[in-house]
Amino acid sequence: MYKIELPSDEVPKKWYNILADLPVELPMPKNSEGSDQVGNLPKVFSKGVLEQEFSKERNITIPKEVRELYMRMGRPSPLYRAKNLEKKLNTPAKIYYKREDTSPTGSHKLNSAIAQAYYAKKDGIERLTTETGAGQWGTALSLACSMVGIGCTTYMVRVSYDQKPFRKTVMKVYDGKIYASPSKNTEYGRKILKENPNHPGSLGIAISEAMEEAFSDDKVYYSLGSVLNHVMLHQTIIGLELKKQFEIAEIEPDMMIACVGGGSNFAGFAFPFMKDKINGNTDCEFISVEPSSCPTLTEGKYDYDFGDTNQFTPLLKMFTLGHDFIAPSVHAGGLRYHGMSPIVSLLAKEGYIEPRSAHQKDIFESGKLFANCEGIVPAPESSHAIKIAIDEAKKCKETGEEKTIVFNLSGHGLLDLVGYENYLEGELSQDIK
Repeated sequence: MYKIELPSDEVPKKWYNILADLPVELPMPKNSEGSDQVGNLPKVFSKGVLEQEFSKERNITIPKEVRELYMRMGRPSPLYRAKNLEKKLNTPAKIYYKREDTSPTGSHKLNSAIAQAYYAKKDGIERLTTETGAGQWGTALSLACSMVGIGCTTYMVRVSYDQKPFRKTVMKVYDGKIYASPSKNTEYGRKILKENPNHPGSLGIAISEAMEEAFSDDKVYYSLGSVLNHVMLHQTIIGLELKKQFEIAEIEPDMMIACVGGGSNFAGFAFPFMKDKINGNTDCEFISVEPSSCPTLTEGKYDYDFGDTNQFTPLLKMFTLGHDFIAPSVHAGGLRYHGMSPIVSLLAKEGYIEPRSAHQKDIFESGKLFANCEGIVPAPESSHAIKIAIDEAKKCKETGEEKTIVFNLSGHGLLDLVGYENYLEGELSQDIK
């Protein structure tokens, strides 16, 4: 079976909330000394997502309007078997990939964007502000806001703004406004530019700018594309579909692999299967892959830290490289974040997730091989997962094991061609530190 598809009426009716099944209690967000960041959250987040952020209800109903938009945007997404890649590697392993690249905006990000735009509209909000790294999230939220009839303003990390010029074009097509971050549009952005006019930007800075704007206008909310619990929740639509597809194809995965920056695509892909791991009912390995130049899980510290540079967010217990960390200008802009989802962090700390890292040249090499075998040009972010899937398939060739390897193809790379061109012309560094 090369492709496992589900009909549109098989889109799940509920999201899965892993907070109900964690092996230990998730540490709560905290205020910093003299501030009330937790108390300020209702000023910039919708009631719907804040309820979900702290809920321990195992299954949370997907609103009818959101589910209908999921179907209109092409869900459920298909599961493919990478037969040509298996043949090329001459491996006994079976390799499958879930295709989140098939959404109109080219990645998994629409799964949470639709939900967050819906809840904001329900609260009577006129506009959402947000950050974006590589542009997938900003593109997805621009479309989602357009569909529900509210505005969207995106602060895009400057280095990605320059590397991926057509991302901003797509956002504009969806009536979104976009600024390169740091920008002159906010007090914090102007402060950063005064100190360094050529600052490359970071997701932490872009979050600060978007939150500053939301705090200054009571008709504007802020929307985050990763990290927070409610974003992980919305993304479980991926893994819930995958469970049904595994049943149809009689697949029992030995390894599930996804890239990780803030945690959203990994969580959505893996969390619906994690309960069995926590309960000791599966030997499946869950592997997260990050850039070696931004090694949050593999080299970061598990501690309370801010989610943004200007300290608007509460302190979150997570793996972090420090909220002032400026990630190198690698092309996987969606993975250039100093922190990590508190839930993903906790599960990694407790040993349920195995974090790994990959070098920039290696992920482009793996992405090119995948494209030649399967016909899809993958996003640099997704190529981190592809790299490890290939590594594991090669190990199976050596050992003769017939393992089943499944990875999440979180997005396509058709707007990341500057990175591919640099790789093909030999102008791409292995790591930038």
